[in-house]
Amino acid sequence: MTRELRAPRFLAALPAPIRWLAVPLALACTVVVLLGSWGTPEERVETPEPRGKAAEYCRALADALPRELLGHPRKDPATASPYVAAWASSPRIVLRCGVPHPEGLVEEKQKEISPTIDDVTWWPEPLKDGGYRFTATQRAAFVEVTVPGGAMANPLDAAAALTGVVKATIP
Repeated sequence: MTRELRAPRFLAALPAPIRWLAVPLALACTVVVLLGSWGTPEERVETPEPRGKAAEYCRALADALPRELLGHPRKDPATASPYVAAWASSPRIVLRCGVPHPEGLVEEKQKEISPTIDDVTWWPEPLKDGGYRFTATQRAAFVEVTVPGGAMANPLDAAAALTGVVKATIP
Protein backbone atom coordinates (compact mmCIF):
# COMPACT_ATOMS: atom_id res chain seq x y z
CA MET A 1 0.00 0.00 0.00
CA THR A 2 1.50 3.23 -1.05
CA ARG A 3 0.22 6.52 0.03
CA GLU A 4 0.45 9.28 -2.48
CA LEU A 5 1.51 12.69 -1.25
CA ARG A 6 -0.83 15.34 -2.50
CA ALA A 7 -0.83 19.08 -2.12
CA PRO A 8 -3.64 20.57 -0.08
CA ARG A 9 -6.61 21.77 -2.16
CA PHE A 10 -5.83 25.45 -1.73
CA LEU A 11 -2.34 24.81 -3.21
CA ALA A 12 -3.58 22.51 -5.98
CA ALA A 13 -5.30 25.43 -7.68
CA LEU A 14 -1.99 27.32 -7.97
CA PRO A 15 0.51 26.85 -10.83
CA ALA A 16 3.29 24.32 -10.17
CA PRO A 17 6.19 26.80 -9.67
CA ILE A 18 4.23 28.63 -6.97
CA ARG A 19 3.27 25.35 -5.24
CA TRP A 20 6.94 24.34 -5.15
CA LEU A 21 7.92 27.60 -3.47
CA ALA A 22 5.07 27.70 -0.95
CA VAL A 23 6.55 25.35 1.67
CA PRO A 24 10.14 26.72 1.58
CA LEU A 25 8.77 30.27 1.73
CA ALA A 26 6.57 29.42 4.73
CA LEU A 27 9.56 27.83 6.51
CA ALA A 28 11.78 30.84 5.77
CA CYS A 29 9.13 33.22 7.14
CA THR A 30 8.78 31.11 10.28
CA VAL A 31 12.54 31.19 10.87
CA VAL A 32 12.65 34.97 10.40
CA VAL A 33 9.80 35.49 12.86
CA LEU A 34 11.39 33.19 15.46
CA LEU A 35 14.83 34.76 15.17
CA GLY A 36 13.35 38.24 15.29
CA SER A 37 11.48 37.53 18.50
CA TRP A 38 14.48 35.98 20.23
CA GLY A 39 16.65 38.61 21.78
CA THR A 40 19.33 38.54 24.34
CA PRO A 41 17.70 38.77 27.74
CA GLU A 42 18.25 42.01 29.57
CA GLU A 43 21.11 41.67 32.01
CA ARG A 44 19.94 42.02 35.60
CA VAL A 45 21.22 45.13 37.36
CA GLU A 46 21.57 45.10 41.12
CA THR A 47 19.69 48.03 42.64
CA PRO A 48 21.58 49.91 45.36
CA GLU A 49 19.77 51.04 48.50
CA PRO A 50 21.19 54.37 49.64
CA ARG A 51 20.01 55.77 52.96
CA GLY A 52 19.43 59.23 54.41
CA LYS A 53 20.89 62.18 52.54
CA ALA A 54 22.51 59.88 49.95
CA ALA A 55 19.05 58.68 48.87
CA GLU A 56 17.88 62.30 48.48
CA TYR A 57 20.93 63.16 46.37
CA CYS A 58 20.43 60.06 44.22
CA ARG A 59 16.78 60.94 43.56
CA ALA A 60 17.87 64.45 42.54
CA LEU A 61 20.46 62.91 40.22
CA ALA A 62 17.83 60.61 38.69
CA ASP A 63 15.61 63.60 37.90
CA ALA A 64 18.51 65.47 36.27
CA LEU A 65 19.92 62.64 34.13
CA PRO A 66 19.85 63.18 30.36
CA ARG A 67 17.37 61.36 28.09
CA GLU A 68 20.28 60.74 25.70
CA LEU A 69 23.94 59.98 26.43
CA LEU A 70 26.43 60.52 23.62
CA GLY A 71 23.81 59.67 21.00
CA HIS A 72 22.31 56.70 22.88
CA PRO A 73 18.70 57.01 24.11
CA ARG A 74 17.90 56.28 27.73
CA LYS A 75 16.41 52.83 28.27
CA ASP A 76 16.12 52.03 31.96
CA PRO A 77 16.09 48.43 33.22
CA ALA A 78 12.80 46.62 33.78
CA THR A 79 13.20 47.02 37.55
CA ALA A 80 12.37 50.70 37.74
CA SER A 81 14.39 52.42 40.42
CA PRO A 82 15.41 56.03 40.94
CA TYR A 83 18.89 54.73 41.72
CA VAL A 84 19.53 52.98 38.37
CA ALA A 85 19.59 54.39 34.83
CA ALA A 86 20.72 52.87 31.53
CA TRP A 87 21.33 54.01 27.99
CA ALA A 88 20.71 51.79 24.96
CA SER A 89 24.21 51.48 23.63
CA SER A 90 25.14 47.96 22.63
CA PRO A 91 26.06 46.72 25.20
CA ARG A 92 24.30 49.20 27.43
CA ILE A 93 25.84 51.79 29.76
CA VAL A 94 24.47 51.64 33.32
CA LEU A 95 24.57 54.27 36.07
CA ARG A 96 23.90 53.29 39.70
CA CYS A 97 23.72 55.83 42.49
CA GLY A 98 24.24 55.07 46.17
CA VAL A 99 26.54 52.09 45.68
CA PRO A 100 28.78 50.97 48.53
CA HIS A 101 32.43 52.01 48.84
CA PRO A 102 34.33 50.34 45.95
CA GLU A 103 36.68 47.52 46.87
CA GLY A 104 40.30 48.43 46.30
CA LEU A 105 39.68 52.14 46.70
CA VAL A 106 42.46 53.45 48.89
CA GLU A 107 43.09 57.17 49.34
CA GLU A 108 46.75 56.98 48.20
CA LYS A 109 45.90 54.93 45.10
CA GLN A 110 42.97 57.15 44.24
CA LYS A 111 45.13 60.24 43.81
CA GLU A 112 47.58 58.37 41.56
CA ILE A 113 45.27 56.77 39.01
CA SER A 114 41.87 58.46 39.19
CA PRO A 115 41.02 60.99 36.49
CA THR A 116 39.39 64.19 37.74
CA ILE A 117 36.98 65.88 35.37
CA ASP A 118 35.47 69.24 36.36
CA ASP A 119 36.13 68.58 40.07
CA VAL A 120 34.60 65.07 40.00
CA THR A 121 37.07 62.25 40.64
CA TRP A 122 36.31 58.92 38.92
CA TRP A 123 37.82 55.71 40.32
CA PRO A 124 38.45 53.37 37.33
CA GLU A 125 38.09 49.59 37.62
CA PRO A 126 38.82 47.44 34.56
CA LEU A 127 36.19 44.78 33.77
CA LYS A 128 36.82 41.29 32.41
CA ASP A 129 35.05 42.12 29.11
CA GLY A 130 37.47 44.98 28.36
CA GLY A 131 35.20 47.73 29.66
CA TYR A 132 35.45 49.88 32.77
CA ARG A 133 33.46 50.72 35.86
CA PHE A 134 33.96 54.31 36.99
CA THR A 135 32.89 55.37 40.49
CA ALA A 136 32.58 59.04 41.41
CA THR A 137 34.35 59.38 44.73
CA GLN A 138 34.71 62.21 47.23
CA ARG A 139 30.95 62.86 47.02
CA ALA A 140 28.09 62.50 49.52
CA ALA A 141 26.98 59.40 47.56
CA PHE A 142 29.04 57.09 45.35
CA VAL A 143 27.89 57.08 41.70
CA GLU A 144 28.95 54.17 39.51
CA VAL A 145 28.98 54.22 35.69
CA THR A 146 29.58 50.84 34.03
CA VAL A 147 30.77 50.96 30.42
CA PRO A 148 31.08 47.40 29.03
CA GLY A 149 33.73 46.53 26.47
CA GLY A 150 32.63 47.59 22.99
CA ALA A 151 30.06 50.13 24.17
CA MET A 152 32.32 53.10 23.36
CA ALA A 153 35.70 53.71 21.80
CA ASN A 154 36.81 55.57 24.94
CA PRO A 155 34.99 54.29 28.06
CA LEU A 156 35.78 57.46 30.03
CA ASP A 157 33.59 59.48 27.61
CA ALA A 158 30.41 58.22 29.32
CA ALA A 159 31.63 59.23 32.78
CA ALA A 160 32.85 62.58 31.42
CA ALA A 161 29.45 63.26 29.83
CA LEU A 162 27.71 62.60 33.19
CA THR A 163 30.19 64.63 35.26
CA GLY A 164 28.23 67.90 35.09
CA VAL A 165 25.01 66.27 36.33
CA VAL A 166 26.82 64.44 39.14
CA LYS A 167 28.61 67.62 40.20
CA ALA A 168 25.34 69.63 40.18
CA THR A 169 23.28 67.15 42.24
CA ILE A 170 25.68 65.38 44.60
CA PRO A 171 27.95 67.55 46.78
